[in-house]
Amino acid sequence: MSTQAPVHASLDHRAALCSALLPGLGQLLRGRYGTGLFFGLVSILFILLSLALGRISGRAAEVVFFMLLALPWWALQSYDAALGPAADGSDLARTSRAAWTQGHDIRFLGLLFLVSAGNDAILIARNPDYLLPFFCTKLDGTAGFVTKALSPLLHTLVGYGFLQVKKWSLLIYLVYAAYGTTNALVNLACFGPGRIRNTLLVALVVFTSYLLWRRRIFRR
Repeated sequence: MSTQAPVHASLDHRAALCSALLPGLGQLLRGRYGTGLFFGLVSILFILLSLALGRISGRAAEVVFFMLLALPWWALQSYDAALGPAADGSDLARTSRAAWTQGHDIRFLGLLFLVSAGNDAILIARNPDYLLPFFCTKLDGTAGFVTKALSPLLHTLVGYGFLQVKKWSLLIYLVYAAYGTTNALVNLACFGPGRIRNTLLVALVVFTSYLLWRRRIFRR
């Protein structure tokens, strides 16, 4: 069983919303000028690095970098705005400890999975004739629809479970990761490298490693 710190009793939701719209803004409006400038400048740096990586390595690398570094930082600085100034020590250290203890990193990943589920559903609706590679085959008809529907379904289940930090969602994710990895590797052998396939493999390895490292935070 994981130990959870109590949720902060006086979160400033207005400051959090301001920083969610513009990094550092919530802190600046509350008079935390040094902290606001720090979070804002680091956010700009991450965005610029993401854009630069996209020019060098392509759109897929840009999206992965943004999702794994820039977007989590964006969420963290918004949470810092909600918490307000630290009683002592570093604001960043206090905010990081609070987010870590409360499992907000897992909830953030849950939101990403829900966004991915919605994106997958839209792509399927807009491209009904697209056949998803499934272990070196491209199934059509009912079988093809089922293989395509697996992705948004599993993403929705995992996303919801991660928002609740439930242990069952980690199990579903590991099943999904095993399926996704083996399917991507088999398709890689059959169809050769592709940006989407390569990005999926990298993302699965990174996410799975991180979740196994954080497995003790999940509750029953």
